[in-house]
Amino acid sequence: MSDTNTAPSGVNKLYFAVWRWHFYAGLYVIPFLIMLAITGIVMVWFTAVAPEYGERLQIAPQTQTLSITDQASAALASHPEGKIGQYIAPHDAMTPAIYRVDLAEGQRMIAVDPYTGAVLRDTENGATWYTLANDIHGTLLIGDLGDRLVEIAASLGMLLVVSGLYLVWPRHGAGLRSLLLPDLRAKGRAWWKSLHGVLGFWISLGLVFFLISGLAWSGIWGERYVQSWSTFPAAKWDNVPLSDKRHKDMNMTADDTVPWGLEQTQMPASGSHAGVTGLAIGVPVSLENIVALGRTIGFKGRFQVALPADEAGVWTLSQDSNSYDGPDPTADRTVHIDQYTGKILASVGFADYGLAAKSMAVGIALHEGQLGLWNVVLNIAFCGVVVFVCLSGVVMWWKRRPSGVLRLAAPPMPAGVPLRGVAVIALVLGVAFPMLGLTLAAVLLVDFLVLQNVPRMKRAFS
Repeated sequence: MSDTNTAPSGVNKLYFAVWRWHFYAGLYVIPFLIMLAITGIVMVWFTAVAPEYGERLQIAPQTQTLSITDQASAALASHPEGKIGQYIAPHDAMTPAIYRVDLAEGQRMIAVDPYTGAVLRDTENGATWYTLANDIHGTLLIGDLGDRLVEIAASLGMLLVVSGLYLVWPRHGAGLRSLLLPDLRAKGRAWWKSLHGVLGFWISLGLVFFLISGLAWSGIWGERYVQSWSTFPAAKWDNVPLSDKRHKDMNMTADDTVPWGLEQTQMPASGSHAGVTGLAIGVPVSLENIVALGRTIGFKGRFQVALPADEAGVWTLSQDSNSYDGPDPTADRTVHIDQYTGKILASVGFADYGLAAKSMAVGIALHEGQLGLWNVVLNIAFCGVVVFVCLSGVVMWWKRRPSGVLRLAAPPMPAGVPLRGVAVIALVLGVAFPMLGLTLAAVLLVDFLVLQNVPRMKRAFS
């Protein structure tokens, strides 16, 4: 490679331009992809294999369970100053119930043996390895700024996939075998390049899936660009008074447990004569009776009951894979009940979602490894391959860089790049993913105003 960092004449100019894009996108994306893969493994492990609130602890089943009221009293015994904020039914007869106890400062998640009332585990809500990994995964522990940085990385990840597929596509007489199988007889950088390209090709579709389903949670592309027009419309609940709160307000920690398609939907409000028959007239509206109603209207296995948060709040029964209630995302169901009358104010299930919300319900379950053991194994293996592909890219750069020279050794910039094709690719990706478009614009601006006019910096970044 020459010091002027220009491509030799007679080469595929678009190839070198795309390679340069791939290189610079990788500089930013690789650390994030490694972080996302490692924290993803941690999250899958602590949800599907070893949940930290105790919901998978094994207990000896007995002939009779305590009443919900007695179980709640057992949960409150260690925190008499608190109040029950949520009940999570056991997965089956051999696992405990979970009660969330709300305190003046924070909440406790209490695993209770439903047969004896024994407290099996008492954990601060959100003080888990899963929550830490989730916070790093989504915000880098720095809030909205971290969310934007991760969204930029995921958006550039789409560029990385598209450019990578172009680079590895067979050319110059090479057959599909070079795309599908690595050349293990190669030596040095050629060996790494073959392995990087083949593994990258095989995981490309999965990576696009993970990037898009992850982007759907982001603050710009997700919340403002996609989710806003995919949210279930509360107007479908005829003549039901609405609260000024949204379903997203039910998330007590940074963990997103409310179905994606309902997050921006307004909550119904208690205190009217609206609704259809729920609890029979004269039956007290209590946690015991609400749980019984849930069983009556078809909730089976693990489901959750959130108690009213204030005077206008409602009882909410929910069952969805996003909250790890079961492996079937098509069984999503959310029911709201007036806290004064016991009437059912609103009910929404998977069949009521729009296409995007249905796709996300299934996609999130697959993304988080909620569909069974095969999903857990597949996700962990996929994350491992992602880390390897990222590290192999670093090794390839290390072997290619000129020794003893302080520069990035980016792929050479060819003269006379066909700008029309490049512009079309950039425009399409930029419109589809706004943060990608803004990032590309910012990079071009810095390149035009700074790098092209400061020879020392231009050489360092070449």
